Amino acid sequence: MASSAPTPRPRPTQSPVPVVDLGPWRSGDSAARKRIAEEVDRALQAAGFLLVTGHGVDPRLAARIRAAARAFFRLPAEVKEPYAVAVGGRGWLGPGAEANSYAEGTASPPDLKESWSCAAERPTGDPAVDAEWFRPNAWPAEVPHLRPPVEEYLTRMQALSDELLELLAAALGLPPDHFTRHTRHPTWGFNLNWYPGTEVVGPPLPGQFRIGPHTDFGTVTVLDREPGAGGLQIHTEADGWLDAPYDPAALTVNIGDLLARWTGDRWRAGRHRMLPPSADAPAEELVSLVYFYECDPHTRVESLPAPLGRVAHPPVDSHAYLRAKLDAISVS
Repeated sequence: MASSAPTPRPRPTQSPVPVVDLGPWRSGDSAARKRIAEEVDRALQAAGFLLVTGHGVDPRLAARIRAAARAFFRLPAEVKEPYAVAVGGRGWLGPGAEANSYAEGTASPPDLKESWSCAAERPTGDPAVDAEWFRPNAWPAEVPHLRPPVEEYLTRMQALSDELLELLAAALGLPPDHFTRHTRHPTWGFNLNWYPGTEVVGPPLPGQFRIGPHTDFGTVTVLDREPGAGGLQIHTEADGWLDAPYDPAALTVNIGDLLARWTGDRWRAGRHRMLPPSADAPAEELVSLVYFYECDPHTRVESLPAPLGRVAHPPVDSHAYLRAKLDAISVS
């Protein structure tokens, strides 16, 4: 039997997710930069999310990627199967491969999605590191027009992510390279997530989502998404679950667990979920472009001391931490 989609709470009058225009940040005076930094600090304390405009990424690029991704995902399963990989691999994550709620320690049915995954591949020269984190990406021969726009998009995402980390450092009153000094040869992941309708996935089971409640694992996540009835919700302590605000000109940005630890929990990792297909729109099909930015392999992540930091977490090896998180959401 299909479960009814969770009902969002009313949107608060003052959204906890501001729209941040990078234009004034890049070219504005010191007063404008100070205002933006303060707004970012407040938002990341409240919800861990931002909407970012003025990013300079042409929306036609995402449209080309979506069209190619849909062409791949609509192929028969037996055509996609040779590209099947486990979570953290490079290729096709088929139905039932992932259950993100396990990252929070909550059991749930597998997420109702498929993904095409890429990751960092430029070798470091360290054989052990390269074998685990910098392997070559795969590309579907059946959809040759997928690779060129994705590679262009990934170049733009890395540059944007570094710029965002410099903004976040300023929001904490730290030197601009406080985080980016650790992204000289970073890892990252990129998922093209396909959320088909119930004619493909069937009726959702109780407690089943397109993506279960979780926080991301790295530093910043940059999301280009489509709105929908079975779309993105975010969680705040003040308001519970809310439909995420949407601006077609904006990219949605949230911080992950590593950055939250780095700030000593001054900022919260953005908790979120993707609702299952709605009974009111059972055929809804969405495609998201999700760029997960991390840092250099084996960065020692230490919490900022008080008064900036609020919790002194034990230091962690960034990539031992990331590997444990990836393993947690993998469905055998």
